[in-house]
Amino acid sequence: MILEVFSWVNKAQYLLLTSIYELESKVFDVLKAKFSFPVYAMGQIVPNFDFGENTNHNDNNYLHWLDCQPRSSVLYVSMGSFLSVSIAQMDEIAVGLRDSGVRFFWVARDETNRLKELCGHIGLVVPWCNQLRVLSHSSVGGFLSHCGWSSTREGMLCGLPFLTFPIVFDQILNSKLIVEDWKTGWRVKQDMGMDNLVTRVEISRLVQKFMNLENDEGKEIRTRASEFQRMCQHAIAKGGSSETSINAFIQDLSHCMVIE
Repeated sequence: MILEVFSWVNKAQYLLLTSIYELESKVFDVLKAKFSFPVYAMGQIVPNFDFGENTNHNDNNYLHWLDCQPRSSVLYVSMGSFLSVSIAQMDEIAVGLRDSGVRFFWVARDETNRLKELCGHIGLVVPWCNQLRVLSHSSVGGFLSHCGWSSTREGMLCGLPFLTFPIVFDQILNSKLIVEDWKTGWRVKQDMGMDNLVTRVEISRLVQKFMNLENDEGKEIRTRASEFQRMCQHAIAKGGSSETSINAFIQDLSHCMVIE
C-alpha cells in the first residue's frame, strides 16, 4: 500500500509535508531538486496554547495528577493508536516501569485495566489523553515512544528526550533520526526483530538511567532536545519557515486558479 502511494507522487501538482525544513533540510533540498512541482515544509499544525504550565485543566484528572509530580520526573509512555507490541512485550514494559521506581504516565487504550494491575501505584495508566498537553507539562521529563511521526514531531516541539521503541513502517526510520541524526534519544530495542523481547530487567535499568537528571549522557540528550525545541518553535512562529511555506503554497494555488 505504501509503495502504491509513493508511485502517485510523480503525478502531484504540489507536495505538502508535515515536517520542518530546519529538521530535514537535506531531504527537502533533494526533493525540490528531483520534482518539477513545488515542495513545501508545512511544519506542525498544533493547537494555539502556551507551552509549559497548563492553566486550563477542563476537569482532566490526569493533568491534576501531573501537577502534583516534581519537575521533569515523569516518563510519558505511548505506543501509538494503530499497532502495538505483543501482549508479552507490554507485560515486560509494565513490570519494568514498575520496578524502575520512576514515575510514569502511560496511555494504553483498551489495555488500561490489565496494565494498572501490573504497574502498581507509582504511575498513572489511562486510555486517552491530550498528548500535546501532557508532553508540554513541566513534570514530564521524557518520552517512551513507538516513534510515529506525529508523536515524534510533538515530542521534538516540546523539547523532550526519547526512548525509542519503533514497531513498523516509518517508525524505524524515525527512531534512527532521533538516536543517530538528531541525538535526542536512546533505543530501547537494539534488535529490530518483531519477536525479540526486551526484558523487564533491561527496561527497568534503562528507564532509571534515562530519567536520572544527573546522568551525563542524559544531560547531553536533554541539551540537544532543548536546542531542537527552540528550532521547531521558531519555525512555526509568525514569520518562521513554516508560515513562509504555507503562504507560498496559498499564493501558488491562487495564481493557478486565476490562470485557469
